[in-house]
Amino acid sequence: MQKSLLYRGLLIAGVILAAVLLAFPLNKRINLGLDLQGGMYLILRVDTSLLSEKAKEDAVERALEIIRNRIDEFGVREPVVQIQGADQIVIQLPGMTDRKRALELIGRTALLEFKLVSNDTKVISEALAGKVPEGFELKELEGEKLLLSRVPELTGEYLETADVRFDQSSFGQPIVGMNLKGDGVKKFAELTKNNVGRRLAIVLDGRIYSAPRINEPIPTGEAVISGRFTPDEAKDLAIVLRSGALPAPLVIEEERTVGPQLGQDSIHKGLMACLIGAALVFLFMLFYYGATGLIANAALLLNILIILGGLGLFHATLTLPGIAGIILTIGMAVDANVLINERIRDEMKSGRPLRTAVANGYDKAFSAIFDSNATTLIAAFFLFQFGTGPIRGFAVTLTIGLLASLFTAIVVTRFIFDILLFKNAVKTVLFKTLIKDETHVDFIKKRYFAYALSALILVVGIVSFVKRGGAAFGVEFSGGQLQEYRFQTPVPIEQLRGAMKEAGLADVNIQQVKEDPRQVILRSGEDSADAVQAGLRKSFPGNDVEVMRIEKIGPTVGRELKKKALLAIVYSLIGILLYVAIRFKHLDFAVGGVFALLHDVVLTAGFIAFMNRQIDLLIVTALLTIAGYSINDTIVIYDRVRELMRTKFKVGLRDVINLALNQTLSRTILTSFATLLVVVAMFLLGGEILNSFALTLLFGFVIGCYSTIFVASPIVLACRGLMKPGR
Repeated sequence: MQKSLLYRGLLIAGVILAAVLLAFPLNKRINLGLDLQGGMYLILRVDTSLLSEKAKEDAVERALEIIRNRIDEFGVREPVVQIQGADQIVIQLPGMTDRKRALELIGRTALLEFKLVSNDTKVISEALAGKVPEGFELKELEGEKLLLSRVPELTGEYLETADVRFDQSSFGQPIVGMNLKGDGVKKFAELTKNNVGRRLAIVLDGRIYSAPRINEPIPTGEAVISGRFTPDEAKDLAIVLRSGALPAPLVIEEERTVGPQLGQDSIHKGLMACLIGAALVFLFMLFYYGATGLIANAALLLNILIILGGLGLFHATLTLPGIAGIILTIGMAVDANVLINERIRDEMKSGRPLRTAVANGYDKAFSAIFDSNATTLIAAFFLFQFGTGPIRGFAVTLTIGLLASLFTAIVVTRFIFDILLFKNAVKTVLFKTLIKDETHVDFIKKRYFAYALSALILVVGIVSFVKRGGAAFGVEFSGGQLQEYRFQTPVPIEQLRGAMKEAGLADVNIQQVKEDPRQVILRSGEDSADAVQAGLRKSFPGNDVEVMRIEKIGPTVGRELKKKALLAIVYSLIGILLYVAIRFKHLDFAVGGVFALLHDVVLTAGFIAFMNRQIDLLIVTALLTIAGYSINDTIVIYDRVRELMRTKFKVGLRDVINLALNQTLSRTILTSFATLLVVVAMFLLGGEILNSFALTLLFGFVIGCYSTIFVASPIVLACRGLMKPGR
C-alpha cells in the first residue's frame, strides 16, 4: 500500500510540475487567438482561371511568396501565411485592424506598366467620340481622358527597388521612387530618348497614377510615381512594387477582422464567466459533499492547471471558444466526481465500511466515467476535423480538459482518499441527500407523454425554420458579411436605418446589442463594410465609430462550411453509435443513445430558430457538445442497466430500466445542475459572442437530461421488443 501511494504521489507531483513548467509564464507559452488580441484572418483564392496550364503549375506558391514578402515588409508581428487545399492561401495577421489598408496591401496585383500616351489629335478625337482604335485604350487621370497604347513599352519585371521619397517641389508631397535593373535600364533609356516631348503613363493594376512629360532622356533607369499619396499609401505602394506582381488575381473567400477593444472585452468577460462559474461549482460541491467536495474541488483546480499546461505543451492558441471550453470542462469534470461520490454513498448505504465503500465506489464508477468521456472525445475529434480556427481551439481545449478530468477524478482524488484512509484521518463521510429514499417512479409508463412533448417542440422548431428561411443561418453558412460597431453614445435603430438608406444600403439588417446599446451588429448579403463605415461617419460625424469586428464569408466557403458542419454531426453520431454498440454489446443500446442524441440536436436547433438566433459555427459547436454531453447521462444509465442485468436475471428489461433510472436519478439531477451553473455564468457574463452559444448549451443540456430519462431508455425497450418479440 505504501509503495502504491508513493508511486502515485510521484506521478501526480510530476504531472503538477510539468503543468506548471509548461503553462507559465502564460503570455509566452500560450498564444492568444485573433478573437482575443484583435487582428485579421483571411482565406484568399488564387484565381488561375485565365492562366495557361503551364503558368498554373506554381501560381499559388508564387502568390504565397509574394504575399509573405509584402507582409514581412509591412512589419506584422508573428503572421501566419500558408497554403490550404489546391488554390487557397490562409493569412493570419495578429494586431492588424486597419482592414482597408491590409486588403489593399495583400490583394493588389501590382502589375506595373509604362505606356506611351497618344499625341495624335485626330485619333484622340475619335476615341473621345466613342471610337477607340484597335490597340489603344482610353483611361482617366484626375478628370483628364488619356489615350494609351494597350501594349506596354516596359513592365515591372525590370523593377529593382521602390522606396518612398518626398517631392520638394510640391511641399514635401510623398512620392514613390523606382530604380530599374538589367535590360530595363537600357530599354527605359531608349524609350525616353526616342519619345522626348511625349507623355509616359505609369499604370498600376490598370489605373494611371501619373503621366509625366518626357523632357529629356533618362539613362539611369530611374522613374517616379506621384499621385497625392499619404505617407502610408506611398509606403504600401512601394512595398507591393518591391515584392513583385501577383501571378493571378486574389479572391477573398473568408474574412474575419476583430478590433482590439472587442478582444479585450472578450478576455475580460470570458475570464469573469470562468471565475464565477468555477466559484459556483466549488461552492456547490463543498455544500453538498462537505469534506469530499473539498477533495473534488482540489481536483478541479488541478484540472484547470493541466489544461493550461496542455495548451502550453502544444503552444496552442487560446480562442474565445477555447475559454468557453475551459468553462464547460469545469462543469463536465464534476460529472466524474459526482458519479464516484454517489457510488460511495450507495456502498455505505449497503453497510460496507468506508475503506471498502471508497474502493468499490471508484471501481464501479470507472466504466461509466470512461465511456462517457470517450463519447464526448469522439464529438471533439470531429469538431477539430471539420472546424476552423476558433472552433478547433474549442475542440483542443475540450479534449485536453476531458483527459485532465479523467486523470484528476480517477487518480488524484483516489490518491487523496487513500492517504486519508491510510493515516486514519477520516472515519466517515457525510453527504447531503437530494432524494432521501429511493424513488419508484414508472418512467417507462410516461414515455408516450414524452413522445408527444418532443413532437410538439419539433413541430415548433420546423415551423420556425421554414418561417425564417435563409435568415435562420449565420453568414458562415449563407454567405455575406457581418459587421459590429461601437458608438461613443447610443444611436437609435431608426436613425441607423435612415443612415443606411441614405448610403444606398436599405437591405442591411441592423441589431442593437442588448448588454451595450452603443454596439450595433449589421448583416448584409454583400461586401458593404466600406460603404457602411462611410455612411455612419457621414450621418453621425460627432459620434466616434469604432470597428469591433467584420466577418465576410463568400458563397463557396459558406457552402463548404455548411457541408463540413453537417459531416461533423453525422460522423459524430456514427462514431458514438459504433462505440456504444461495441461497449454494451447490444445494438439496441446504441440505437437508443444515438436516437436520443439526434433528438437533442434537432430540438435544440429548432429552439434556436424559434428564439430568432442564427445558426453559425459556434452554434454547431454547441450542438456537437450537447451530443457528447447528452450521451454521458445516457451511458451512466446504460451502465447501471448492464450492472443490474448481471444480478437480476428474473426481472424483465422494462423493470430493470425503471430501476436503473430511479437509482441514478439524483446523480442525473446533480451533474446537470452543476454543469448548468457554469453555462448560466457563461450566458449572463460571457458577452455577446458567447451568448447564443451558451443559450444553445442551456437548452440542450436541459433537453438532454429529459431525453436521457424519457427517450433513450424507452427506445432501447422498443428496439428490444422489435428484435426479440416477447421480451
